Amino acid sequence: MDYSNLRRQAASMKKSLFDQGYLDEQFCQVEDLQDEASPNFAEEVVTLFFKDSARLISNIEQALEKYPKDFNKWDAYMQQLKGSCSSIGASRMKSECMSFRDYCGQGNIEGCMKSFQKVKREHGVLRQKLEAYFQLLRQAGPAGAATRPAM
Repeated sequence: MDYSNLRRQAASMKKSLFDQGYLDEQFCQVEDLQDEASPNFAEEVVTLFFKDSARLISNIEQALEKYPKDFNKWDAYMQQLKGSCSSIGASRMKSECMSFRDYCGQGNIEGCMKSFQKVKREHGVLRQKLEAYFQLLRQAGPAGAATRPAM
């Protein structure tokens, strides 16, 4: 198997994630925390992010269905999700969380609903892309660890 080719593919995929705005510099900082003692640290952090964010999305979904509409609760849940996005560098998802919070501040139910659908869509796309990225890294082996994309 050509491991150097797999590493190039992973680097290209990561650059694409940055170029498309899915990730920001925080993701590189998470990857920088990997070492020989914890070679899969970034993947583990991202896995925890997706587990936690799925729970938060479910909480938001349930809150959106309740009456009366509680914009403060919606905002608090989305603030948690936004913080999680920031911690792994999920830039596009974080941006959509901020839009949702803006709609909450305006008391705009329709805006919140549309924005929440975008948050869920971004979550799903990011999950697919990062799963593919980490799968490539696993195939490439330990030398395929963190490198910053050329900006």
